[in-house]
Amino acid sequence: MVQSDVKPRPHPRQRLLSDAMAYVAAHGLGNLSLRELAAAIGTSHRMLIYHFGSKEGLMVAIVEEVEAQGRQFFASFIADLTVPPAEAALAFWRRVSDPRLEQNVRLFFELYGLALQGRPGTTGFLDRIVDAWVEPLTEYGVRRGLPPETARADARLGVAVTRGLLLDLVASGDRAAVDAAFELYVRLYEARLGQATAG
Repeated sequence: MVQSDVKPRPHPRQRLLSDAMAYVAAHGLGNLSLRELAAAIGTSHRMLIYHFGSKEGLMVAIVEEVEAQGRQFFASFIADLTVPPAEAALAFWRRVSDPRLEQNVRLFFELYGLALQGRPGTTGFLDRIVDAWVEPLTEYGVRRGLPPETARADARLGVAVTRGLLLDLVASGDRAAVDAAFELYVRLYEARLGQATAG
């Protein structure tokens, strides 16, 4: 049987999403209209509306894709428990706080604010934006020997600390101070993990 080397073309929605993500990572979104964004990525306003419904719908799609990529990165640490917890946490922090992702982080918090206001196009965003992380982080804690209830509380705290420090980073720009705060959190978490599993 002859195999083709031709790769399947991405679905139009996925291609548009990838193009929009690349643009946002490089330039941000800010007050750019959907029509202006369409022109910038070489498509039409009509196509973005067809696939995403609105600017807010596109923002949700971008943030959810970035978040999914982050969870995929973290999944490697769930699968490989030979990596010490502190090393895993710091590797993850370096990824999410990478300066190349700053515009995505800004978009995340902008969208969070819009969703809290109940803006059309953001329905359901708040329902999953925390739990989507709590579940894999809870699994990680359980695999590290924590009781499920403790692992879930630690997971929620981890999400809050990480997002709070990301907000601090984009607001203050003080990377050294924010990195130091995250490293302190990691040391406290590691000590707590050791106490919980020893007990």
